[in-house]
Amino acid sequence: MVRRHELSDEEWDVLSGLLPRTETGRPRRDDRVVLNGIVWKLRTGSAWRDVPERYGSWRTLYTRFRRWALDGTFARMLETVQAQNDAAGDIDWLVSVDSTITRAHQHAAGARKKGATSAEAAHTHALGRSRGGLTTKIHLACDGRGRPLGFVLTNDCIQLEQVLAQIKVRRPGPGRPRTRPGHLLGDKGYSSRRIRNYLRKHGIPHTIPERSDQQANRRRRGSNGGRPASFDKERYKQRNVVERCFNALKQYRAIATRYDKTRESYEAALTIASLLMWILPFEDRP
Repeated sequence: MVRRHELSDEEWDVLSGLLPRTETGRPRRDDRVVLNGIVWKLRTGSAWRDVPERYGSWRTLYTRFRRWALDGTFARMLETVQAQNDAAGDIDWLVSVDSTITRAHQHAAGARKKGATSAEAAHTHALGRSRGGLTTKIHLACDGRGRPLGFVLTNDCIQLEQVLAQIKVRRPGPGRPRTRPGHLLGDKGYSSRRIRNYLRKHGIPHTIPERSDQQANRRRRGSNGGRPASFDKERYKQRNVVERCFNALKQYRAIATRYDKTRESYEAALTIASLLMWILPFEDRP
């Protein structure tokens, strides 16, 4: 019987073939039980020590989570699933970009980097401070069906180039992975000359509305203001998929509120949630 917050049989059928295998040493605890414990922790936002005993020792779960986070196992699993979907023609390359701020719990503070000040360590682990306290900003690109293609964590503003650099979907056979969207949708926060020039330089068609101050400045300059940027109102309506993507990711309470001290652990939590979204949409989960 599949309990609440655990992997379905469909999800396990996909994940079981992507996990690393060990040929030496003593047998490790069942991978499905460990992954169920990790997913339960992310969905509920509980502390590692509070994970139910049916998943085994919380130390085993945490150690396995950190090991696979640091050696790139979760990232490789996500890349493989994306490549499989692309090979099946299941990726909609109408890409939407946006960012969201997540509140960081006080327990997320305190990670240290050797030789760094507390401020430098916070920047390294993507923690910023606002009036409401500590926060982390998630910059994300998703496909036309609202599934994450790439993301970046910062405590800073717009990061379009860095987010697009995270899109690397392997293609069947030799050759480089696909990195360029078929079309890009972004809100007014991405309406800058630098960003539009970057997209034109890389041959990425885009639909980004102009800000009101940019429109007023262009009209004020008359014929010297240039032509307005092209804008497809109907196509722009499809940008809401990125908002739905954030909504699905934040159903995981450990993502909606950051409890992880390190960037690597929080990135791994986002990667696991993204991976499960590619296998089975959140609304179809048991």
